[in-house]
Amino acid sequence: MELQLIDGAFSTTETIDILTQLFHVKIKFHEEKVRNSYNEEDIKMRERKIKLLQKNLDEARAYIKKENKDFHLESVINILN
Repeated sequence: MELQLIDGAFSTTETIDILTQLFHVKIKFHEEKVRNSYNEEDIKMRERKIKLLQKNLDEARAYIKKENKDFHLESVINILN
């Protein structure tokens, strides 16, 4: 199953806002899993994912601010079994 999540043109500010909110949802998901986990290996894996998400968001924000123009965002979620 394929779900179209985002497909449109956005200003610099809107692009940063959308990406920030999306990344924060995923970061909060992992933070909640860390809080509820007793498995040290799982905690370390999720902490690495959180750091990577934060790094990717920082890089995206810097790129978007540098370009300072409208952007077209597309995001599709594929649900596979």
